[in-house]
Amino acid sequence: MSLVTSTEMFRKAYDEGYAIGAFNVNNMEIVQGITEAALEENAPLILQVSAGARKYAKHVYLIKLVEAAIEDTQLPIVLHLDHGPDFETCKSCIDGGFSSVMIDGSEHPFKENIEVTKKVVEYAHAHGVVVEGELGQLAGVEDDVNVEEHSYTDPDQVQEFVEKTGVDSLAIAIGTSHGAYKFKPGQNPQLRFDILDEIARRLPGFPIVLHGSSSVIPELVAKINQYGGAMPDAIGIPEDMLRQAATGAVCKINIDSDLRLAMTATVREHFALHPADFDPRQYLGPARTAIKEMVQRKIRNVLGCSGKA
Repeated sequence: MSLVTSTEMFRKAYDEGYAIGAFNVNNMEIVQGITEAALEENAPLILQVSAGARKYAKHVYLIKLVEAAIEDTQLPIVLHLDHGPDFETCKSCIDGGFSSVMIDGSEHPFKENIEVTKKVVEYAHAHGVVVEGELGQLAGVEDDVNVEEHSYTDPDQVQEFVEKTGVDSLAIAIGTSHGAYKFKPGQNPQLRFDILDEIARRLPGFPIVLHGSSSVIPELVAKINQYGGAMPDAIGIPEDMLRQAATGAVCKINIDSDLRLAMTATVREHFALHPADFDPRQYLGPARTAIKEMVQRKIRNVLGCSGKA
C-alpha cells in the first residue's frame, strides 16, 4: 500500500457524519503513537507536517517514517503539508512525495489569496496531489503562524474562492485557535455553528477543515505544572462541540497541541519520579504510549471514525 489522497476519505466522512484526524508529526515516537492508535481503532489517518517540522526533522526522514508506518500498519494514510506558506514550499512537498498540501494564503487580501491558491492547485492537480486552502484566520501561535485576533470566515466569499481556485477542501475560522493558550478560565469558548451551517449551505457536499482543534485537556496542564512546569491555566474548544462539527460538513480536524501536552506531561512526570534515568527509551517509550492514548481518545470522542479505515 502507498500514500493515498483525502478525496475518497472526505467523501465517505461527509456522507457518514464523521471526520478524519489530521495529527502533526515531528519524530519517530509521535508517528508510531499515532499510527498504533489508528491501527487499533481501524481508523483512516492524515499525518501532517508543518514547515517547522520539515526544518526540524528534514523532509526525507519524515517521508521515510510515514512510509514505514504504512508498511507496518497497511492503513490508508495521507501525508499532508500543514500551513504551506508559499508556492515554493508546496511545490517542494509535491515533488517530494506528499499526497496533499495546504497553501495558507489567508494573510493575503482575498484576490491575492485566490491567485496563490490557484497556482498551487494547478501544479498539485497535475501531479495527482490534493490541495487545502484557507479563508479567515485563527488566533494563536503554531510554528511561524502567529495571529493575534480571529478573523472569522466570511460565508459570502467561500463559493467564489472554491470555484476560482479549484481547491479540494477549505479550512475555515469559526472559533478554534492555534496553540495551547486558547481561552482563560471563566471564558466561554464557542464554535460559530451559524457560520459553519451557512458555509455548508453554500458549498453542499464540500469538505470543510478545522485547524487548532485541541481541547487543552486540563489534567495534562495540571500534570505539567505539578512536575515543574509553568503553564498558565487555559482551555480549548470542548470536545463535544468538535464532535458536533464532525457530524456535519467538517471532514478534517487538526490536532497537535493535545499531543504535545500529553508527551510533555509524561516526560516531565517520568523525570520527576526517575531522576537517574538517562536512556531515551525509558522516557520516550511512555511518551509514545501517551500519544497513542490521546489519539484514541480523539478518534472515539471527537472524530467518530473508528472502524472507518
